[in-house]
Amino acid sequence: MRANRFQPSPALRRPVWLHPTVFRIESLSALVVAMALIPEALSFSIIVGVDPRVGLFTAAIMAMTIAFTGGRPAMISAATGSVSLVLAPLMASHGLQYLIAAVFLGGAMQILLAVLGVARLMRFLPRSVMVGFCNALGILIFVHQFPYLTNVPWAVYALLAVGLALLVWIPKLTTAVPAPLLVIVGLTAFTVLAGVAVPTVGDQGELPDGLPTLIGLPDVPLTVDTLKIIAPFALAMAVVGLLESLMSAKLVDAVTDTHSDKTRESWGQGVANIVTGLFGGMGGCALIGQTIINVKTGGARTRLSTFLSGAFLLILVVGLGDVVGTIPMAALVAVMVLVAATTFDWHSVRTLRRMPLSETMVMLSTVAGTLATDNLAIGVGVGVLVAMVLFARRVAHMVDVHGELDGDVKTYRVSGQLFFASSNDLVFSFDYADDPARVVIDLSGATIWDASTVAALDGITTKYASRGTDVTVEGLNPVSEERYRRLTGRLGD
Repeated sequence: MRANRFQPSPALRRPVWLHPTVFRIESLSALVVAMALIPEALSFSIIVGVDPRVGLFTAAIMAMTIAFTGGRPAMISAATGSVSLVLAPLMASHGLQYLIAAVFLGGAMQILLAVLGVARLMRFLPRSVMVGFCNALGILIFVHQFPYLTNVPWAVYALLAVGLALLVWIPKLTTAVPAPLLVIVGLTAFTVLAGVAVPTVGDQGELPDGLPTLIGLPDVPLTVDTLKIIAPFALAMAVVGLLESLMSAKLVDAVTDTHSDKTRESWGQGVANIVTGLFGGMGGCALIGQTIINVKTGGARTRLSTFLSGAFLLILVVGLGDVVGTIPMAALVAVMVLVAATTFDWHSVRTLRRMPLSETMVMLSTVAGTLATDNLAIGVGVGVLVAMVLFARRVAHMVDVHGELDGDVKTYRVSGQLFFASSNDLVFSFDYADDPARVVIDLSGATIWDASTVAALDGITTKYASRGTDVTVEGLNPVSEERYRRLTGRLGD
């Protein structure tokens, strides 16, 4: 009993990320992520049409901020292609200050959406949409490496092959240091010492020579006209960013077998975008490729890796820009190709024949929508829409109407879920001309879900009334009865 007096209280215990082993894993993984962020940030800057330093600073600030505000530990947020595509037209038409204003407004909208409970909608995403999301993501990551593999010296392909082989082989020997870090360092040293001329990080754009500075609010007129200009882009950015971030968080939950706070992640993304805007950034959201590197390849699990990925990015591009500029793009492409391969759900391909056709259609529509638009958020939206249509169509055929004649009373027993899709043909299930003077519609095996069903029932009773038939609707469960009593006879006014 006495020994317990010297045990530290929970408040005084050392955080898990300060444990030497955890700190090493988090730090090394963050270093690899930082290196992988550089070409992505540079390419997204080109998409938007801003100075390369804007993309790099956005990635660093976004990662460091979300480490504190986000709800999914170890997930990486930075400048992303989806947000870049949304904001690029605004940059082209009105310039950087309006873009920054849209980032501010988009961040505020994300906070508002979080307060309204948008994160709770994630539970309505079918598994087939998640599978399609993963598969589309793997394909996109792979396809985005093509520009670095076209019109390049043959040595690039040799380096890529060696890099991929090492990425597969090294983990079998040791996991003390992440294989991507060893591959990047090894291939960089080889190309520098051997004088191999291949495209490098330095060829992708100018690296900054100073830290980001706080610029404050954007220099735009605070008028309704300005709001009309930036609001559509801000809303699109908020929705796309939240959808991609929440989908990524759900994917990381599955990879790490842990649960994350989706509501906190939602408002955390908004705060991170606002902070990014204060430094003149272009906004972003969760970056799933680098997140997979962090949690799956690097084994990181805490917020420390997220923060250090942003901090290391600043150190690399500002303090070690000359060294970073010598990293061959082939090394980073090899890492991203491996990420694409591990992100793709190969099991879904092997089980394709055994899956129901509707599930396969949802998965393929998600992939097709994403690849057609180069936007994960749109792809997910297409997948959800297809899933809803197929579900409604399937449920609509699960309504059964069975008539029983007992003397001078005809009882119709209706079973199933009654809503707009299934109740449209309900009116044709009754024998109006030959039924007796009294009809009972028994709904004890059914549930009324909407006004369309009540309108259909009103149509049935009206048809019977025109023939002098007495109709009784009975057997309603409490939910159905409340809805029926409230709406019946009022929908034709």
